Amino acid sequence: MTILFDGICNLCNGFVQFVIKHDTNNRFTFATLQSETGRRLLGHHGLDATALSTIVLVDGDRQAWTKSDAVMRIGWELGYPWKLLRLGVVLPRALRDACYSFVANNRYRLLGQATECWLMTPELARKFIK
Repeated sequence: MTILFDGICNLCNGFVQFVIKHDTNNRFTFATLQSETGRRLLGHHGLDATALSTIVLVDGDRQAWTKSDAVMRIGWELGYPWKLLRLGVVLPRALRDACYSFVANNRYRLLGQATECWLMTPELARKFIK
């Protein structure tokens, strides 16, 4: 599964680092929404390549999840205790996504934008798709 994220967003980068730390089964790879791979995957799933305000989880050619659905699915794949995020499904998607969008639309103001790239080990670099 591939997580697409806004590469200049500090909140998104922090989320990716969290996932890497807790992805003990190496289920995820990563690409920025701005990358060629990100744009290609978004287009393949009929998603707007210019919309950079959501995390996208892509399961190959089969399916893509956005916003709160993506976060809950990522939590599920990370295992316990993060799979408890799926309990959010009891809330209407419109409410979950409204909360997600509020944070996403204010993420630069809340946590800023990245001005430098990560220093990656070769092992970590293999998780990222260009």
